[in-house]
Amino acid sequence: MTVDQIKQRFGIIGHSPLLNHAINTAMQVAPTDISVLVTGESGTGKEVLPQIIHQMGSRKHGSYIAVNCGAIPEGTIDSELFGHEKGSFTGAHEARKGYFEVADGGTIFLDEVAELPMSTQVRLLRVLETGEFIKVGSSKPLKTNVRIVAATNVNIPDAINKGKFREDLYYRLNTVPIVIPSLRDRQDDIPLLFRKFAGDFAEKYRMPNVRLTEEARIMLMNYRWPGNIRQLRNITEQISIIEKERDIDVNVLRNYLPDHGKTNLPAVRTASSPSGSGDERTDFSERELMYKVLFDMKRDINDLKKLVLDVVSGQNDDDLREDHASTLRRLHQDVDPAGASDFGSSVHEVQVHRAGEQRYEEHEEVEESLSLADREIELIKKALEKNRGKRKAASQELGISERTLYRKIKEYNLD
Repeated sequence: MTVDQIKQRFGIIGHSPLLNHAINTAMQVAPTDISVLVTGESGTGKEVLPQIIHQMGSRKHGSYIAVNCGAIPEGTIDSELFGHEKGSFTGAHEARKGYFEVADGGTIFLDEVAELPMSTQVRLLRVLETGEFIKVGSSKPLKTNVRIVAATNVNIPDAINKGKFREDLYYRLNTVPIVIPSLRDRQDDIPLLFRKFAGDFAEKYRMPNVRLTEEARIMLMNYRWPGNIRQLRNITEQISIIEKERDIDVNVLRNYLPDHGKTNLPAVRTASSPSGSGDERTDFSERELMYKVLFDMKRDINDLKKLVLDVVSGQNDDDLREDHASTLRRLHQDVDPAGASDFGSSVHEVQVHRAGEQRYEEHEEVEESLSLADREIELIKKALEKNRGKRKAASQELGISERTLYRKIKEYNLD
């Protein structure tokens, strides 16, 4: 089967190369009994790949059991996985088979495997190495022939360093790693998923489909989607039920996107915390602000280059002079917002006398600061003035957290 056929069979939406690579890897390892570790952020749909591996492999006629390790209490997880004997603990009124015994000859999917207690990790390692396990309350080893596919959204190397996960178990599970991309790394797939979910909910609730305007579609693609596909599905359902108008524009959409001011700017995550911690969020916000400053400076420099090139080449007709004045006015506003309204009287218009007359130019040189700190201060001031001192609105305008904005205000004495 091809990747597209697999997508159709399992209801997978999207054309991202990263997604295609993950599916192709699953197809390649399916005929073997190699252990597979699926990683990715919460809500990315990691549970689909183990089903592909099971259905495409030689164990497809055996049992398939999915176990959410994080949802089972620590006191009963060993009993659930490996079974127990009668009277082995309070409430054990009869012997019970565990998942490894029931799934003999099939596949077990261990979701959230990093949540397993250390004692259970030792038992699991023995199953991977020898195919043996012992029921709770028994001393007799039993044999099982199961294929294990595990998944997690935790950075396991970091968990190993903190003593929360066994290194030897990690290497046994991670024989073949498969990474599921986050939704923000599949921007072109976001409108496709929205359309699919909108159609599903329209059919479920017997109502017309909701549709996005072009501006709303762009906003949807640029949102960071911390909850990934699960969050997109929930928001699509909310919009389908609550909104009476079926055409959704940006004004409506932003009401459903938490922190919609945070755009999908490039960033570097620390290896120790892929899912993002509080300190990392602060660092990330500062990077966003720095990127914004750099992008604005690059745009201003390009505009100045064009202006100088036009003046030097002599192409100064009335339209170009108006364009130059507009460009200088905007650059002056970036440097001194308060004086922007008086700029028209302070900038001398470039005048060119026609053939046979003297050609002269009058201009005013403006030295612009290239300091990142100065540009940061200017952006913060402009955002605060635009939003009348409301820090929450200003932080959204800048694409940073309110906490980071408050710290910047203190740092630059902008109170």
